[in-house]
Amino acid sequence: MTDISVIAVLEDPVRRSLYDYVSTRGDGVSRSEAAQAAGIGRTLAAFHLDRLAEAGLVEVTFARPAGRSGPGAGRPAKLYRRTAAEHQVSVPPRDYRTAAELLAEVVDLTGAEPELQRSARSRGAASGWAARSQAPGLPDDDLVTGALTAQGYQPYRDGADVRLRNCPFHVLASNHPPLICGMNLALLEGLLEGAVVPGLSARLDPRPGECCVVLATSKNNEY
Repeated sequence: MTDISVIAVLEDPVRRSLYDYVSTRGDGVSRSEAAQAAGIGRTLAAFHLDRLAEAGLVEVTFARPAGRSGPGAGRPAKLYRRTAAEHQVSVPPRDYRTAAELLAEVVDLTGAEPELQRSARSRGAASGWAARSQAPGLPDDDLVTGALTAQGYQPYRDGADVRLRNCPFHVLASNHPPLICGMNLALLEGLLEGAVVPGLSARLDPRPGECCVVLATSKNNEY
């Protein structure tokens, strides 16, 4: 399916809401859970989820409900989760990914990582400052979540820390992990500095399928 066809799949508001819900969950989502979240029937939810799967926007797995195993446990349930595939639409076509790859290779070859990180930290600080300026009274938790989402991340709480379900630079990070992870770290350090959120600090802590950076809560601060 072409990228334009994939985007067309999301034009349906119900389907888009289901996709957004599945995307925010790290584990698989059942049809019943999705139906309840979207406020629709299970049959309709199944139809839309399967359309999303056909388009490659979500992937399907099967697992038995938690706590059930062995004979009589029932057949595995069909679960849906966000796929790692990326889709991009540009009319007329543009090839920004190749340009990004070439630039990353040049930075690698010339040893310009410090300059890249300095630029990323500056860009992040500008984004954080803008988020704080636009909503000066917003609680830090909501401010950080909104700023991260605006940058293309999918933040979620992991205890006291904030983790990111995705990396906006996934393809580049796969091909140039040290370079892009260092850039990511600098970008998020700058964002926290610009937004003036002293209770969090960015550090590298890679997890499979997620961003390499975690925003950890300082032991001396409650966030």
